[in-house]
Amino acid sequence: MARAFLGMGLLGANFVKAMLDKGEKVQIWNRSPERAQALASFGATVFTSAADAVKGAEYIHLTVKDDAAVNEVLAAAAPGLQPGAVIIDHTTTTADGARQRTKEWKDNGFTYLHAPVFMGPANAREGSGYMLVSGDQAVVEKVKPLLDKMTGKVINLGPEEGKAAGMKLIGNSFLVAFVAGLSDTLSLGKALDISAQDIGSLFDIWNPAQMLATRLQRMSSGDYSKASWELNMARKDTQIFIDTVKGKNGTLTVLPAIAAQMDKMIGEGFGASDWTVISKDAVS
Repeated sequence: MARAFLGMGLLGANFVKAMLDKGEKVQIWNRSPERAQALASFGATVFTSAADAVKGAEYIHLTVKDDAAVNEVLAAAAPGLQPGAVIIDHTTTTADGARQRTKEWKDNGFTYLHAPVFMGPANAREGSGYMLVSGDQAVVEKVKPLLDKMTGKVINLGPEEGKAAGMKLIGNSFLVAFVAGLSDTLSLGKALDISAQDIGSLFDIWNPAQMLATRLQRMSSGDYSKASWELNMARKDTQIFIDTVKGKNGTLTVLPAIAAQMDKMIGEGFGASDWTVISKDAVS
């Protein structure tokens, strides 16, 4: 069974190497030819056009940049697709884009499945990490044996088209906010002459990740009346963070925006509420 893979970035290239390690035949293409050519020595068959790369392939995988790139690459590949080919897209895209492509390609006689991943290049090479799918469950059932070989766990989110795309965006949103918040924490540590190693030691003992499930439950409940940390007090502490870092000419990414949201909620009369009330507009 021939497979094609379009897009030889770090993730795509390592997916292909893993397929080749398993003895599979893989036809590849990349907009920058040198990236694809670098995989010829691993056994990949390299093509200079997307249409040629997908000829004879029952399954076509792609990992590119965004919705526009997916649409552009698939349009270029379309003349070479064999009837009934299955397109499996691992690109992080919008949910609307995934839904639209699912419908359009089905109308044209092909199968499109969005299967975004929580995987880095090393995960792609070793077959670990997570892959998300949703949509037509008959399609998911058909391709799951192939996907199982590519990742540590395939997470089937059910029949709703676009849900896998949405959940991937939610996960990435959390990662962006997490890293930005950690960056501000490191800036505060620097201003206080506390090293990243010492901060890590604190988190080894006091693990804030353990609070995630209960904090999410509280924030989504809409009930902020029983305060464990009043918003007024959290705002006071937040100003100390900001003033300490600014006093050492440090840089903050998200704390000033958080302070502004706190001020808004205090102005609306929520100062004595639990500080998680800052999420009120997001869940109401």
